[in-house]
Order: sequence, then structure tokens, then C-alpha cells
Amino acid sequence: MHKFAWYPTDHRKRPPDLHGAHLVGNDNVPLRADIRWDGHIICCTPRVQDPVGLSLLWPVKDFGIIQLQTTRLPAREQPYNLHLELARHQLMRLTVKREEWGLFDYGGTEDISGDIDRCRDAFIKALQQADPRASARHADESLACGLVAAEKMARFHAAVFLGRRQQSGGFARPFLGAALPESLKQLGILRQLSPIFDFVYLPFVWRSIQPTEQAAVYEPLETWIKACQATKLAIRGGPLLSFGVSSVPDWMYIWENDFESIYEAARQYVERTVRRFSKQVGSWVVASGLQADNVFGFTFEHIMELTRMAATVTRQVAPRAQVLIDLSQPWGEYYARNQQTVPPLLYADMAVQSGINFDGFGLQLLFGLPAEGYHVRDPFQISSLIDRLANLGKPLHITGLGAPSSQSADAAGGQWHAPWSEQTHAEWLTTLCEICLSKPYVETVCLRPLADGPDSVIASGGLLREDLTPKLAFTRLSEMRQRLVGGGDP
Repeated sequence: MHKFAWYPTDHRKRPPDLHGAHLVGNDNVPLRADIRWDGHIICCTPRVQDPVGLSLLWPVKDFGIIQLQTTRLPAREQPYNLHLELARHQLMRLTVKREEWGLFDYGGTEDISGDIDRCRDAFIKALQQADPRASARHADESLACGLVAAEKMARFHAAVFLGRRQQSGGFARPFLGAALPESLKQLGILRQLSPIFDFVYLPFVWRSIQPTEQAAVYEPLETWIKACQATKLAIRGGPLLSFGVSSVPDWMYIWENDFESIYEAARQYVERTVRRFSKQVGSWVVASGLQADNVFGFTFEHIMELTRMAATVTRQVAPRAQVLIDLSQPWGEYYARNQQTVPPLLYADMAVQSGINFDGFGLQLLFGLPAEGYHVRDPFQISSLIDRLANLGKPLHITGLGAPSSQSADAAGGQWHAPWSEQTHAEWLTTLCEICLSKPYVETVCLRPLADGPDSVIASGGLLREDLTPKLAFTRLSEMRQRLVGGGDP
């Protein structure tokens, strides 16, 4: 058993909520475990004997409420000081990434170096304390300094490479898009988008397109596609295959235990849809979240077969179109609850190693919801994950970048710097856009959703309000685009 002791400190009076808490093992893969409170001790019983780390939503003074994790530790009877282990992991990842990014002696990083030194000094003080509560206070100070340093480092690194991408003409090609909610009906909004965005992501929802087995309804999509063409906005369509409860047609459930029939119905749907729009849609998300969410409990082999089929059929029908495989919930928290799913990096690696013919990975970065897989991560963690995915050798496309613009009552999804507001929302989106676009292997970023609405994953996450008036984020992104395209200071 692994035990982690929590202590009240000057700014933390209540113990953290364990909603979304999970253990991580080798390569940060989430693990199944029983996690519970016993007084002020978090007791974790994993189903493996290997060292594990604890990941949970943790409040940090003057920074926010962020999903953080400890280092991987062996089981022992004496509880670990949770505060100390969170600070240790933060300092460790700072040191590793500082070396990887070559920033130890890079000019202009003196302020960052000072923050890292303060983080290290506070951690050393925490180690020296005999009283665990005093140790926890110094560890909290170390963690806060470490998160500030990490964010400054991620921003600095992004600014350097954003400038290099500007100078090499990297923003002459389409790079910024917005995802249209399925419920949006006002075609005229596209005229407002064309000066800022290069493309729109149209929702192809199987459940809506084929409500009965014999009927396919493409007319609403055709209307939107004509409007996009009139405003010269490129089109990304998808996801063609997604097996979440909101995507699967009701009539499919009669084949719940018949994979061959599901496969054939999916193949026919993909082929029919791509063939119908092959001349208008230049980019397809052929599969989204298959590794994380499927109502039929597919095996790993079934998931890979469906992914291969969707990519192959799309390539055959539309050979010039871009083919993307989309990763949702990229930290893989779902795998700790459901062993029929597949860790995201394993799924991505298998897609590459098995020779599936596709052009790049999509990556969803949606945060701030009180649901597993959507808890807030700090920009440094996000930047590091993108770097790790790049090692697979495929271009990346951020297919969904979003966060709330209003705060829920309990902040159960986390916070960044302050409660979610239109101001925080705008700062978050522009910060992450710049971090993502600074990576030479990230080709496009798509904001999701375009407008607030109940059918969006993040109901208040739109760049526009429900009445389609622009929020601050819309203005900030427009200014960011002008800087990047115009060659101004990024």
C-alpha cells in the first residue's frame, strides 16, 4: 500500500478532493487502484507491485488548482509527505526539461533561473524539517515557485521558436481554425470568421447523419459547406468514426456483440460520406477518441482494425485529402477506470508501427470541466506532452483547444491563475495557441467551440456568446494572428 499524508497549511485548510485522483506507473500510464481517505492519509492500493505516483487536483497559492502528480515511489508502511512529493516531482521535471530545451546557459533566462533556485532552496528546507507540517509549508512554497518557473520557461521557449517560425515563413500556410457547434444555424457568422481563421471544423456526427439504418441526411452539412466555400474558408470534416454515446446511432446497438456487422456498417458510412464530400473537404479526422471511449467495449485489436479501415477507405476515396487520427483525453486518465480502453500514447505508437496510412495526429486539449480527463493542466505540462507526441514522427494538429469562460460553483475542474472568466479564458487560449504554434511539428490549431451552446463539450468555452457577440478571446486571437502573419513581435 502507498500512503500520502496531507497537512493543513496557512492557505490550505481543507483536504483535496479525490475526484479524478489516480495512480501512474511507468511512462506515466494510469493504473487501476483503490484510493481513499483514512483521516489525513490518502491510502492507495494499486494492483501492481511496481513504484507508482499519485496524480490529483491540487490547489497552489497564487497559481490555481492544477492536476499534479508525485514522483513514482515504492510501497512502504510509513506515509509519504504528499506536499513534499508533489514539490519533488515538479523540481525534477523542471530540471529535465531545462536540459532538454538547452536553457541552462541561454541568454535572457536569468529570471527563470532565479525562480528555479528559489524552488530548489525551499525544497531543501522542506527536506531538513523534522516537523512534517513545517516540511509541508516549505514544500508548498517550493511547488508554487516551481510552477511559476515552469510556466515562464514554457512561455520563453515558445517565444524563441515562434520567432524562428515567423522568420522562416511558417505562418504563410493555413494554421488557425475554429470548430462549429452542431446546433449552430446562422450561416452569416462565417463572414465574421474569414478574416481571422483559415478553416472551419465541421461536425460530422454519425448519429445525426444516419438516424436510421436506411436513411442518410446530408443536407445540413451541404448547406454549411456551400457557405464555407462562398467565404473561402477551408473545411476539415469529422470525426467520421467516434464510438461515444453521443455519436453512435441508436440502430447500431442491435449489433452490440457482432463486431463484423459494426465494422461493415462503419465502412459503408465512411466510404459514402467521404465520397460525397471528397471535392469540398480537404482534411478529415477519420477517427476520434477510439482509444478512450466506445460504447461497445471493443478490444484493442478491434480498435486498431476500425482505425485502419477508416484511414484506408478515406485515402482510397479521397487520395489528396489530409487524413488525421484524433487523440482525446491525452493523459489517459480513463485507463485507470476502464481496462478495455487503450492508453493514448500506446494507441498512437501502434497506429504508426502497424503501418496505417495517415498524415498526422489530432490532439484535443480541452480543460476546466469537472470530469475525468478534463482537469486543468499547467502550460508546461501541455508543452511537454506535445514534445513527447512529436517523437512518434508524425505532424500534430490541435483539433480542439478550449476552456470555460465562466466559473462553476465548486471549481471541480480546476483553475488557472484565477477563477474562469472571459479575461482568464482569453489569456489561456492565447498562451496555449502560442505554445502550440511555436512547435515546428504542430501544423494547425483549432479552437473549440466557436460559440457557446449546450451541445458543446465546454458549454461556456466559445469564442462567441450564444447570441454570437464576440468575447475577449476572439479579439485577442485576432490580434495574435495579425502579429504572427504580419511579422510583428510574437
